Amino acid sequence: MRIDLHTHSTASDGTDTPAELVRNAAAAGLDVVALTDHDTVGGYAEATRALPAGLTLVTGAELSCRLNGVSLHMLAYLFDPAEPELSRERELVRDDRVPRAKAMVGKLRELGVPVTWERVAEIAGDGAVGRPHIATALVELGVVDSVSDAFGSEWLSNGGRAYVEKHELDPFEAIRLVKGAGGVTVFAHPLAVKRGQCVPESAIGELAAAGLDGIEADHMDHDEPTRARLRALAAEHGLLPTGSSDYHGSRKTCRLGENTTDPEIYGEIVRRATGAFPVPGAGG
Repeated sequence: MRIDLHTHSTASDGTDTPAELVRNAAAAGLDVVALTDHDTVGGYAEATRALPAGLTLVTGAELSCRLNGVSLHMLAYLFDPAEPELSRERELVRDDRVPRAKAMVGKLRELGVPVTWERVAEIAGDGAVGRPHIATALVELGVVDSVSDAFGSEWLSNGGRAYVEKHELDPFEAIRLVKGAGGVTVFAHPLAVKRGQCVPESAIGELAAAGLDGIEADHMDHDEPTRARLRALAAEHGLLPTGSSDYHGSRKTCRLGENTTDPEIYGEIVRRATGAFPVPGAGG
């Protein structure tokens, strides 16, 4: 089985619609794909309707969190999307996205970059607006060569000249909320230092003690020594090591299935979940 547990659609900051994403996942030879848009479940229905035969959909979300001033992302799988407490927190995060993005556009304009809110909103479309949409606008203007370059310390990274903080969950609270909704939590790309400051390794043990289920080890932003270190930390703290592409369509260079999760690890994630179940494709 080929299993990719971290992808994004136009419901947040990917470039594939949910329907296109699941069709592309099947074409890429995947057996299981997780839809994990940022702080939203808005792509579930379309992805489910379009799900090809032979492909299983895992519903999820990537939750925006912050610990001691450092941003981190928590992948949540197979939770009940209607559970009110977690739903309310996701809404608070989403509601803060527009004013935050507008503030970042304002900072960029103060720095002499002729980016407009109208263009950023157009790029985002119906998705939850975020930094990747602003980064795309910077690429269009020739300010940077790639979306990844826009996330460097000069522009949009944590502490960058145009960075603006947003409402984010405490990760310990995120774990509690996801568990309460019957879901499973995995710390996304925990040592991706090229993205900016990361929480210390000691935090992984603290999160594990609080009920964290796993850590994303195999990821495009982790080199081989980092992957080995994360697998050692997973073994030390009893966590499930996963692998994923973090696919965003054409917005990033990673491919669907570029990194995958071991079928036994996937099976354990499904076993632990009580809020929702994987959806088998019926040839949508």
